[in-house]
Amino acid sequence: MARKGILSSETKAPAPPQERPTPKPSTAPRGAVGALQSSLTRLQENAVQDLDASLIDMAGVEDRLGVDDESQRKLEESLRTYGQQVPVLVRPHPSQAGRFEIVYGRRRLKALKAIGVPVKAMVRHLDDHALVMAQGQENTARQDLSFVEKASFAAQLDASGHDRQTIADALTIDLPMVSRMLKVGNAFDLTFLRKIGSAPSIGRDRWLTLAKLVQEPEAKSRAEEATTVDTFSDLTSDERFESIFKAANNRPAPQGACPGSHRGTHAAQPRRQSLGRGAAHTAWGIPEHIRSNGRRVRQMARHPRRRADERDSRPLASVQGVRH
Repeated sequence: MARKGILSSETKAPAPPQERPTPKPSTAPRGAVGALQSSLTRLQENAVQDLDASLIDMAGVEDRLGVDDESQRKLEESLRTYGQQVPVLVRPHPSQAGRFEIVYGRRRLKALKAIGVPVKAMVRHLDDHALVMAQGQENTARQDLSFVEKASFAAQLDASGHDRQTIADALTIDLPMVSRMLKVGNAFDLTFLRKIGSAPSIGRDRWLTLAKLVQEPEAKSRAEEATTVDTFSDLTSDERFESIFKAANNRPAPQGACPGSHRGTHAAQPRRQSLGRGAAHTAWGIPEHIRSNGRRVRQMARHPRRRADERDSRPLASVQGVRH
C-alpha cells in the first residue's frame, strides 16, 4: 500500500479539540475543616476562661430589683472561701474589641469585682435574641426570683420590642401569664419597683390588685408619697410593699360625711327634704302648717272639753285640713 506524502493535497482536517471536563472541587476537605471548626467553636464556648472583671460590661435586661446587702456579703464570703464554682456567661462586646457583655451571673460578677479576683466565664457569640433567651432560661431555673422581678423582666423585654411569644419562651410560661405579668410590670416605673425591692412573699394577686389601684391618679400619688417617709428604707421589702399598698388603698372620706355616722347607728344627721317652692320647712323637712295642725290635734286630745269650741272657732279650711 502506497504511502501518502506529507505534501499531498489530500490532507485530513484535524479533529476539533475535545473540551476537558472541569474538575469539581472536592468538598471532603472543606467539610472536614468546617466540622473541625464547629467542634473547636463549641469547645471554646463550653470552655471556662479566666477574664478580668473590669472587661465585662452590663448588657441585656435587668432581672433583679435591687440587691440585698446581707445576701451579697454572704456571697462574697463564700467566693473567698470556696472560690467560684459556677461560671458566668458572657458574649463578645458587639462594638468594642477585647471587651465582653454579661448575659447572666450579675451577682457573681459584682461579688468577684468586690474581692478583686478574675471571673470564670464561658464566652459565646450570641445575638440580642439569643441573649434574651439565655438570660430568661437561666432566670426560670433560679428559685429566688420573685413574681414582680419576673414581671419587670417581661415588661423590659416588651419595651425592647420583643413579641409576647418570645417573652413566653424566655420565661417558660404561657401567653395568659405573660399578659398578667405585663399588667404588673407596665403599671410601675422601674425606679419605683427598685424602691420596693423583690418582695419575695408577695404573690401575683396582691400585685395585680395594687396595679389596679394605682390606675387612679390619687392612689398612685399616695403610693409614691409612701416611699418618701423617713422610715421607709428601714423596712423589709415585703413591709415596704405593705405600706405602699395601704397608702394606695386608703381612700379619704367624702367631704361632708359625719365622722360618727356608721351603719346601724343613729348618729347620722337626717337630710333636709325639699317639698316645694316657697314652703316653710323645719330641720326635719316637714312643712310648718302640717306640724301646727298636728300640735292642735294633740292639744284637743288632751282637753276634750275644748275640742268643740276650738273646732267651731277655726276657719272652715283649717277644719277640713285636719284628719282625725
